[in-house]
Amino acid sequence: MGLSRLAALHGVATSYSPSPDVTVSVPDDTVIAVLAALGVDAGAPADVRKCLAAAESRSRLLPPTVVVWAGEPLPPALAGLPPGSTVTVEPEPSDLPGHPAGRPPAPLSMRSRAAAPAEPVASGEAVPGPGAAPAPGEAPVGVMTPPGDETAAAPATGASAPAWWIPPPHGVHRIHVRTPDNRRATATLVAAPPRLPQPPEGTHGFLVQLYSLLSARSWGMGDLGDLADLAAWAGRSVGSGFVQVNPLHAAVPGKPTDPSPYRPSSRRFPDPVHLHVESIPEYGHVRDRAALDDLRQDAAALSEAVLNKGALIDRDAVWELKRQALELVAQVPLTPGRRADYCDFLAEQGQALEDHALWCALAEVHGPDWHTWPEALRAPRSPGTARARSELLDRVDFHCRLAWLTAGQLAAAQRAAEDAGMGVGIVHDLAVGVHPAGADTWSQQEAFAHGMSVGAPPDAFNARGQDWGLPPWRPDVLAATGYAAYRGLLRGLLAHAGALRIDHVMGLFRLWWVPEGRPPTDGTYVAYDAEAMLAVLVLEAHRAGTSVVGEDLGTVAPGVREALARRGVLGTSVLWFERDWEGDGRPLAPEEWRRDCLATATTHDLPSTAARLTGDHVTLRHRLGLLTRSLEEELTADLTDTAEWLALLARLRMLPEGDGDEEAAVRAVHRFLRRTPARMTGVWLPDTVGDRRPQNLPGTWDQYPNWRLPIADPEGHPVTLEEITASPRLHGLMEVLRPRKPRTAPPGERRP
Repeated sequence: MGLSRLAALHGVATSYSPSPDVTVSVPDDTVIAVLAALGVDAGAPADVRKCLAAAESRSRLLPPTVVVWAGEPLPPALAGLPPGSTVTVEPEPSDLPGHPAGRPPAPLSMRSRAAAPAEPVASGEAVPGPGAAPAPGEAPVGVMTPPGDETAAAPATGASAPAWWIPPPHGVHRIHVRTPDNRRATATLVAAPPRLPQPPEGTHGFLVQLYSLLSARSWGMGDLGDLADLAAWAGRSVGSGFVQVNPLHAAVPGKPTDPSPYRPSSRRFPDPVHLHVESIPEYGHVRDRAALDDLRQDAAALSEAVLNKGALIDRDAVWELKRQALELVAQVPLTPGRRADYCDFLAEQGQALEDHALWCALAEVHGPDWHTWPEALRAPRSPGTARARSELLDRVDFHCRLAWLTAGQLAAAQRAAEDAGMGVGIVHDLAVGVHPAGADTWSQQEAFAHGMSVGAPPDAFNARGQDWGLPPWRPDVLAATGYAAYRGLLRGLLAHAGALRIDHVMGLFRLWWVPEGRPPTDGTYVAYDAEAMLAVLVLEAHRAGTSVVGEDLGTVAPGVREALARRGVLGTSVLWFERDWEGDGRPLAPEEWRRDCLATATTHDLPSTAARLTGDHVTLRHRLGLLTRSLEEELTADLTDTAEWLALLARLRMLPEGDGDEEAAVRAVHRFLRRTPARMTGVWLPDTVGDRRPQNLPGTWDQYPNWRLPIADPEGHPVTLEEITASPRLHGLMEVLRPRKPRTAPPGERRP
């Protein structure tokens, strides 16, 4: 009982429910190991009693981080302060127009009072909000709106903050409290708007794994030049509002490099392998043109092998060629304006970029796993690391410059999307975690739970559970540091994004932790402060003016989708999974779909639409030995599932061509998606040319070429960006999504 109580105090589950009628107990050894990773010693009964007594006797006036939502009631930590408590808010430094340079915003001082008893409100009577006139004797209460931000404080609806509370501007502040009996507390205060910005209604766009999108000018894999070109074409030619890409995070270098974009070295900085080298201004001034020409010929050979000789995308070979070219480019002096821009970038990124670049430089010398480096270099602030920083200054600057160049091309891609009329632009993807040997775990060691890995519990689809090999953030450290690591991560990703997709968005609420050396079945859930995680997300996205799409497929705890929707986080709805699971299990009619979502037919982890319609995905899994039933049983079940959807499409008159026409069926699927109320409709770019191969096949490692396939036609022959955009099949599909324009008669036929 003591262990369960101690675990509950630290957000560690001692049981979980894989289905509503099943409860599974978590092994005590797992609970003890997870508590140890949180700095709590529960190895013996005496230790449990000692830690439990300390935890229960510890009385905090405020939690480490407090959240207030504009126009909403105060959280219990503030609403429950003893009457007469002095509350002072120190606003974060602001660079908004109107604030004098070098002078911090003035603190906000207030005194809490006992809550007045609620009085009945007559029907139709207005309910005063925080901007209402004060009662006699009360201090004026105003909504503080920073200059230039008229949406900084949303008006309250219904219940609101008490009259004594002065709403601070949106931001991350420090709050100090002193009670009448002289107890004191200081905490981080996150003041957030109530909801995220929303995308335009009914917008459609493409979903693509950028590496798979080769153009005639690519160096063996798709790059940021190709992304900008796709966005410019899609916005202008087919009326798309966005292009969603895979995570472009920095990968762990190695031979071979882990090709998965969802297991990066760092989520804070992009990978320069995505650079379009020829677009760098200094490229044209490289003196050794012969060396550049040789590299371009080698790059052309890489592309030729992928496009016409059946080769897989070789990220390592691409990076080796680009690295050599970038070394030459880096020798070209920057113009005064470019140097000023670079210096501004270095100042903005600060210590985080310096640490990342130093890790990259050290990895060149000592290998990509910092756990195997000389002991003196395993901590970013050690004297040995400081000496290495001085010795590797040129390499550190090189990697800083690559980050700057990549950020510039990310910004250019978003500008290209906006210039093409896209209402959203580039939708970037945030992976759920990072590689245990990478730059983030080295530079932010205190923020990660050592000896733990994120995964998923056993379920109906995977009886053994999953271990993703990603160390989780410690929720206690996040809270104690005011979510600084999380805020910095979001700020960097949102800088050049039109929207952000969050992989496994349920991780804002809880994650399945698996102790090192144990199977995923021996894991447990660890809770995060979802209110704080959401508030930071909403705040940073609001500042950037971006929408957020959460990947909420799979097992979702009760209340999670509702909490996300309340804050404006869109969900993800995949056609084949949208059934009446609480009723007869049949496909949902389009009008029954949720509105606040991105609706799509597939994702990078699922079969393409053509493969789903033909059953090719079942035969592929059969060839790889992944089926849990006989091939005949699987094909029968799959055919039944698909037939139900096709029957619904036929009943809705969305399949006028009848059975047996694959292209028509793909169009019908997207015609259906367009009829749903979903705010966003995503088209998997490989679907536009009939590609049958999945980009990733979960449950495989070397049995299938995950993350290394170019987009291909129905026969498996790779196609370039130029061929995709000229494809009649693509244009036929996009006509389904294009809004119908009112027909205008010629001038001579118009009625007077």
